[in-house]
Amino acid sequence: MNPDDPFLLVERELGLLMRRSHGASAVLARAVHPALEPGAYPLLSKIACQPGIRASELARYVNVSKGTMSRQLRRIEELGLVTRRPDPHDSRGQLLELTPDGARQVAAAQEARRRWFRDALASWDPSEVATFADQLRRLNADVERAVRTRQEP
Repeated sequence: MNPDDPFLLVERELGLLMRRSHGASAVLARAVHPALEPGAYPLLSKIACQPGIRASELARYVNVSKGTMSRQLRRIEELGLVTRRPDPHDSRGQLLELTPDGARQVAAAQEARRRWFRDALASWDPSEVATFADQLRRLNADVERAVRTRQEP
């Protein structure tokens, strides 16, 4: 194994980032609601960005089954963070939205997270941050494409 292999370095660095991210998600989830599971925070963030999203779209977004998504949504709905409304274009479907309390809590957690990133990357030039954001967007798109075609590790 070549220690200078760029794919080995990507694997190591992403692995470390994912482990740290998992811990940070737990902190962010508790900031939204003390009983919120860490895996629910990304769901709430997506609903905040895309009010009226369907559960099936949300399941595809985070790459989980519809059954898993249903259980997760039921739990965050029980916490009073999400509400469902009928889809006017499909009587079988439901659209998801944050409750007013959910929206306040998620917005506060997101702002805290952005402050943390600003502090963590304070030594970076703004153009470096922009380039990094572009590269992360590209990485996420390529990984999503690989997952869709079942090129999983």
